[in-house]
Amino acid sequence: MFVRYTLDFLRIHSRNFSYRLNAIPVRTYTNLTGIVKPRCAILFPGQGAQYVGMGKDLYENFASARQIFDEANEVLGFDLKELIFNGTQRELMQTENAQPAILTTSLAILRILESEFGFDVESACTFALGHSLGEYTALVATKSLSLHDAIKLVRLRGESMTKAVSKLKVKTAMSALIVREENLAEIEDTIEQLNLSLPEGEVVELANINSSFQAVISGTKNAVDYASEVLQSNHLAARALDLPVSAPFHCKLMQPAADMMKASLQNITFNNPVIDVISNVMASPINSITEIPRLLEKQVTATVQWQKSIKFCKEREINNFIVIGPARVLANILKKEYPMDRVRLDGAL
Repeated sequence: MFVRYTLDFLRIHSRNFSYRLNAIPVRTYTNLTGIVKPRCAILFPGQGAQYVGMGKDLYENFASARQIFDEANEVLGFDLKELIFNGTQRELMQTENAQPAILTTSLAILRILESEFGFDVESACTFALGHSLGEYTALVATKSLSLHDAIKLVRLRGESMTKAVSKLKVKTAMSALIVREENLAEIEDTIEQLNLSLPEGEVVELANINSSFQAVISGTKNAVDYASEVLQSNHLAARALDLPVSAPFHCKLMQPAADMMKASLQNITFNNPVIDVISNVMASPINSITEIPRLLEKQVTATVQWQKSIKFCKEREINNFIVIGPARVLANILKKEYPMDRVRLDGAL
């Protein structure tokens, strides 16, 4: 259950919890202002983490979680929590529903840690990052973006993606590839070369590089299938698995959605984050709040550089990761990639 994982996490991590059981020391460093901070990153999941019933026990047990779900309902003008708690998986999986649902649930978990147990992102963490949609959650967590605006934006993001797909006249697909790190650069080059030879209207692009062993390609179905065959026959990918998704995320077929997001993002007020937020597009911290709208717009069509983002953290001696949100996908990738690191799940089942 969510509550069990939340309390287990807090027993180990929360600074203000009345007693800590066998807490493992976390390495610290002193920043330029003389403040001692732990070497820790906080992570938030993206689309695909959703499932019916997520967060229901949190809503029933914590007033702070109820505030988050209730605010989401008010912003959206419909009962999102009823859809999350008691809806159908088919309805929840729809992009325009899944995105606000995951963001809301993740932030409800974070709010419990903050309000009930004194967890503080600024003092506990060095970096924040989120996978695709999760980057919006990271911006809220670091006080760069308001919850109200984030819910509106991710709902629009989902709707614009759905609309973009509805206007396509070809079948689309995404496929996960099992790869080796030494082949990643050649995979990128191969994808670029394939696009030059594809018939007009066909496209395949790298959507995600999630780890040294997993990448995802996205585009038209024929092009994705062809690229999967070529990469496997050239021994650049050991396996290819079609993903059950509703849209070809993170490729140029999503440009109409990016265009829709651009206009809305320009009207949003962003604040300086309390800790560095690592951009999916750059795999490095956002330098200025003026960059945020452009990066979030570009993120819709660009490759999610997750492996490089985590590597950025590791190069700065980050060896503790807190994963906040539903499901275990990000934590499982981290545990496989860096088995000696501490990966702490909060809210995951």
